Amino acid sequence: MHFPEAFENRMQSALPEQWPALRAAHALPSPVSIRANPRKRYQPDFTKIPWTTHGYYLPERPVFTLDPLLHAGAYYVQEASSMLIEQAFIQCTDASHSLRVLDLCAAPGGKSTHLLSLMNQQSLLVSNEVIRSRASILSENVQKWGNANVVVSNNDPKDFERLSGYFDVMVVDAPCSGEGLFRKDPEAMQEWSENNVALCAQRQQRILADVWPALKENGLLIYSTCTYNEIENEGNLQWLAENKEVEFVTLQMDATWGVTKSVVGNMVGYHCYPHLVQGEGFFMAVVRKREATPQPLFRTKNVLPLLAKKTAEQLNHWLLRPHQLIQLNELIVALPEDFATEINWLTQQLNVLTKGTAVATIKHDKFIPEHSAALSIELQADQFIQLDVSLEEALAYLRKETPLLGEGRKGFALVTYQHFPLGWVNLLGNRINNLYPANWRVRMGNS
Repeated sequence: MHFPEAFENRMQSALPEQWPALRAAHALPSPVSIRANPRKRYQPDFTKIPWTTHGYYLPERPVFTLDPLLHAGAYYVQEASSMLIEQAFIQCTDASHSLRVLDLCAAPGGKSTHLLSLMNQQSLLVSNEVIRSRASILSENVQKWGNANVVVSNNDPKDFERLSGYFDVMVVDAPCSGEGLFRKDPEAMQEWSENNVALCAQRQQRILADVWPALKENGLLIYSTCTYNEIENEGNLQWLAENKEVEFVTLQMDATWGVTKSVVGNMVGYHCYPHLVQGEGFFMAVVRKREATPQPLFRTKNVLPLLAKKTAEQLNHWLLRPHQLIQLNELIVALPEDFATEINWLTQQLNVLTKGTAVATIKHDKFIPEHSAALSIELQADQFIQLDVSLEEALAYLRKETPLLGEGRKGFALVTYQHFPLGWVNLLGNRINNLYPANWRVRMGNS
């Protein structure tokens, strides 16, 4: 692997004794890892990643697109080192409390789905992505994970100034120069330059400055990048400390994990290097805000468009727990009861793409179940006909073909694979309508 000369010189200077091992690690294959969805009770039989409860190493890389369990939200394909944020969350927060959490740079959804597994159901996640096309991918992955206690937004970091003192925890996985991905993504190396590193550092500082007002006093900032250099990591955090009132938080790391602690002045951070950790390059630091910040009042002139009580009772039978059901034109959405008012307020403050779980569409006084309802961890599956299919039938369904299922029966049916819901079909006696979303369909043939 031919590294950029300036990068190689800097890393040799920063890690003179370790550079040969770090360089050699880049010639090895990247580890393959997934994180299981605990609320869907998926338990794969692979080697566990030691710093996360539900992360696993795979012996080889399968064709994930052709695994129906991925589309069912049973697991998420995620780089192992980035799962280290679990340690920041569980060591520095009381997950039994109701928390308001922001994942600022969230696409494609790895950290958001991870946070949803770590938070309790009485907490709320705002999952944000500034680039509109990436925000759509984020929304799809969040829906597959199946939680209702989440809002997906498409906003610039500066827009969050309106939410002064709202969040208990903010995760800023900042766009970076990607040095830690050189092994996994050679294009990142082609795009690397010293100028790009400097530009990334400036952008990261702007992001931190813009979003900082939204963190409450004593709230927690988890800052991370997938790069090695001090400019984007330790340097930015020292800049934050010079301009804001902060306290750096020290984490307990098992020595066998291979995570390297970095201390510069009062700044404390943690590096993952691929010659020491079974994963890619990653940096993380935890900062506690120590300055007074006014907190918001959840006032809005818009009243929640609540569903009629009788209709709501009927649809709540589809769900394991009661939710606040609202009607947006023909769409019925389930919101967590504890957060319905706040989500309504957030909708006025942000460009919200999705909120809660879309349950059904009303057409001609009939309920047509929404795809996100099939994937919801709150779905009362025994309320529906269930059709458990083979791998071949599941892939045909995911390609939006019409597999021969349930002939002679009528009504909406839940298609499952290994008992994990994939989506809906409408059984019409002599034919079947495949209701899988057209824009989600698998376009790859069987390998």
